[in-house]
Amino acid sequence: MEELKIDCRVNGRLCGKCCYKAVVPLTRRDIERITSRGYRFEDFAEYRAGVPVLKNVDSHCVFLDPTTNACTIYEDRPTACRLYPLAYSPKLWVHVDPACPKAGEVPKEAVVRLASRVLDYYEEVKRDWLLDSQYEST
Repeated sequence: MEELKIDCRVNGRLCGKCCYKAVVPLTRRDIERITSRGYRFEDFAEYRAGVPVLKNVDSHCVFLDPTTNACTIYEDRPTACRLYPLAYSPKLWVHVDPACPKAGEVPKEAVVRLASRVLDYYEEVKRDWLLDSQYEST
């Protein structure tokens, strides 16, 4: 899976800013990767508007180690995390999130190269959750 490679260290320490108060929609493939590590869906995800998103604990992602700001499932992290700080909004199309301290270091060619992957991710989320989910406990 193609992803954005960025050094998330600020002053020698992992930043983690994107992991606080984040709403990270999950695809079915994201959920399969995470559950294959032995995590139960209900322990790491919750539904918002019918879409599963990563849970936040104490205002940060359930998989963030707040002492180091490291992701505890980095190799299997969700697609949105792999593409961040690239984001999509109808008004701005695919863009670099200005809230990311490393936003100015993302090369334009990376934005252009990964724009279709960002759009595909949002389409995958919509496609995955248009129908009732096998994960929903209703």
